[in-house]
Amino acid sequence: MNRLLITNIHTASLRLAPGRLLATLFPPTCLLCGAPGALGRDLCEGCAADLPYNRDACPRCALPFAAPRPPGSLCGACQRRPPPSACTLAALRYETPLPTLVGGMKFRGRLNHARLLGALLADAVQRRAAPLPQALVPVPLHPARLAARGYNQAVEIARVVGRVLDLPLDVACCRRVLATPPQAGLDEPTRRRNIRGAFTALTPFAWGQVAILDDVLTTGSTVNELTRVLRRAGARSVEVWAVARTP
Repeated sequence: MNRLLITNIHTASLRLAPGRLLATLFPPTCLLCGAPGALGRDLCEGCAADLPYNRDACPRCALPFAAPRPPGSLCGACQRRPPPSACTLAALRYETPLPTLVGGMKFRGRLNHARLLGALLADAVQRRAAPLPQALVPVPLHPARLAARGYNQAVEIARVVGRVLDLPLDVACCRRVLATPPQAGLDEPTRRRNIRGAFTALTPFAWGQVAILDDVLTTGSTVNELTRVLRRAGARSVEVWAVARTP
């Protein structure tokens, strides 16, 4: 065999060896029950089947319906006051075990949770079988909160989704300029006031169609404010993608 060919084969095997070694030493393990993971993920088949998928939901805000409705049906709130985004997709309902997975990602530095949640969100986008946007825009954190946490969970999720769907991430097109108090525990009107003016975007905006990506949607106040900012900057169409939606 040609010596150059042998050298190339040997070099390629060395590049692959670390990944194979890691897979051997640290095989996928279910984050929920500890069983062997399936499909190369830290989730077993049984726990995957038991997840609270958000299959019957309002297409504008992803609010879960109590019972299945005809495709395209809007919830009462969206009929009265549609959100500024073109559509919203949330892969799961924010029910057990989502608080454990999201909490571990956001507050305990468990980025393997972000990898799993990103894969589940990418699955939901692919099942939708709709045209993809041009880019993903993770909801930005204020620099002070980013420094305290050390990472932006929306960015970590978006890295996985972007890799699976072959979409670029734009983490520089917008910034959070107000260090607002946490939204948790606030009612919807207070959330809207709290987040108003929190974001700014570059102009002219580089993308025509984007998807804002966040971890959990509650009232949608944060993504609605960011949607308005991106549209004023020049985005023609803005979707919202999230891992989970509160009922």
